[in-house]
Amino acid sequence: MDKLRHYILSNLSILFFSIFLPLFSIASVIFMIKLATYTSVIQLSVLEMGKLYLFVLPELFFYTLPIAFVVGAALTLYRLSNDNEMVVVFSLGISPIFIAKVLAKPAFILSILLFVDFIVVTPYIKVISANFIDQKKAEAKFNLTASEFGHHFGDWMLYINKSDVNNRIFSDVVLYNKEMKDEVLIVAKQAELVNAEGVLKLRLTDGESFSYNDQKLKQMLFKTAYINDMLTTDLTVYRNTIDYWTNNELRERKNQRIVTNTLLSLFPFISIFLIIALGIVHARHQKRWIYLWLFVSIIIFYSAAIIAYQAIGFHTIWVVALLWMIGTYLFYRNLVGKRF
Repeated sequence: MDKLRHYILSNLSILFFSIFLPLFSIASVIFMIKLATYTSVIQLSVLEMGKLYLFVLPELFFYTLPIAFVVGAALTLYRLSNDNEMVVVFSLGISPIFIAKVLAKPAFILSILLFVDFIVVTPYIKVISANFIDQKKAEAKFNLTASEFGHHFGDWMLYINKSDVNNRIFSDVVLYNKEMKDEVLIVAKQAELVNAEGVLKLRLTDGESFSYNDQKLKQMLFKTAYINDMLTTDLTVYRNTIDYWTNNELRERKNQRIVTNTLLSLFPFISIFLIIALGIVHARHQKRWIYLWLFVSIIIFYSAAIIAYQAIGFHTIWVVALLWMIGTYLFYRNLVGKRF
């Protein structure tokens, strides 16, 4: 029994990765196309594009792993059946229920990992990814370059004589502010644009400051000084998983994601009988359109989750899961259980 279990799982692993890798690659390409649209609004270095790709990895895994497992497991049994190996197994008195038990363990582990992925990992990644993009968009509004015209940096008027845009370093900088109690003029040999946790700063080096009014003039030399300006974006604060799912921000969207993603997490485990029904055939007497059936089954499951949510809300989870298990079991009994 242990050798048979190992043999089935080893064949499953080969087909699983042969299906998962193309699916994952296609999903990655789609994301890279989406990422290219960001570059029309913000400037991204190769390192920053790689960072955004890492942010989306948990979501890519979540949507590709369950499909790859179900398709891979069904094709594994289908290939073993066409090689007449399943017929030999059943002729030795081993029932299809044993095959179901072999597949149920990795399916259950995968379902748990998928559930943890979308409940714990994905929300945190989505928040920091959204904040990163918002910061880059806010930075794009401060496109500071050398010009005969000045720039606005918050309440300051800014003039730059020389600039290194790639490194955000500027030379011969002059700042002027008349919104304070005293008018202020700052001259610096060098300035650098710094983003520190949502606060955009100009770090000034080797300069002097003049503040004056109708009565007096003050002068101050400095080695390093900072001029701050809050970014014009409201960054989302991530506290913990429970707070993310219980707060009322985007409540309806979160409710739908909880329902549909929970069902998608359960999809590998509750589809064991579907996998066996489609995968186990008698090579000489049965020819199944397994690819078509797999495609139709996935579409039906996704559609049922989305449509049922509109009607019964959170009850969709147990209703769809229960009906799917009953329906696939009857399908299994009719195609496989009565024959083997």
